[in-house]
Amino acid sequence: MAPSTDYDFWLLDLDGTLIDVEPGYVYSVMDEVGDRMGRSFTERESELLWHGLGGSRDALLRQWGHEPREFWTVFHAVEDPIARAEHSFVYEDAAAFVATVDRPVGLVTHSQQYLADAALETLDIADWFDTVVCCDDELGWKPDPAPVRLAMSNLGVGRGLASGAERGVLVGDGPQDVGAAWNAGLDGIHVERHGHDRRGSCVLGDRRVMRLTELRRVGGDTGVEPEFASD
Repeated sequence: MAPSTDYDFWLLDLDGTLIDVEPGYVYSVMDEVGDRMGRSFTERESELLWHGLGGSRDALLRQWGHEPREFWTVFHAVEDPIARAEHSFVYEDAAAFVATVDRPVGLVTHSQQYLADAALETLDIADWFDTVVCCDDELGWKPDPAPVRLAMSNLGVGRGLASGAERGVLVGDGPQDVGAAWNAGLDGIHVERHGHDRRGSCVLGDRRVMRLTELRRVGGDTGVEPEFASD
């Protein structure tokens, strides 16, 4: 039998986990960024940078001969939060899964506040979360546990982790999510939205699933038997 997923609280990543962006928007943004930087990005390079499929984005940029700070300055100048939100969608399995959770739920995202706010409002999912924490240079970036601990503090949970009286989890689509979970003393669940071949690696985690609905339902009786994923 698969491990229990009856956690006392849930923390979720946003982009690539609960929502995503239409490919056409990704390519159009990266085309404009490339024009301003005097180079072109292939569709594969755009996907690697946008979704973090090739590991560290900054390491990739340096490998390609670009200073990360320059790239991100141009990228943020090009990207419009409303346009991005209007070209975003909610994964069906994410909506179905969150509807079954009857526990405190927090969001811990690398999206900047202005991007996250636009997405949550436009997609009408702000009420899914009891707290929203956006990573930044001051707070830290996953796998740094600081954003996770702030979310737990906001939820008023996590004090019983050391004694085993409380269990929590962070679910995300990247290795930084699992790393942040482990660094904060939580379980880490990886949802693979792209496939191992496209990612080029396999992300380790306490659980690995292709859809969030593969996780055991939590809280309340939906009358539906839970599905389990096999590694």
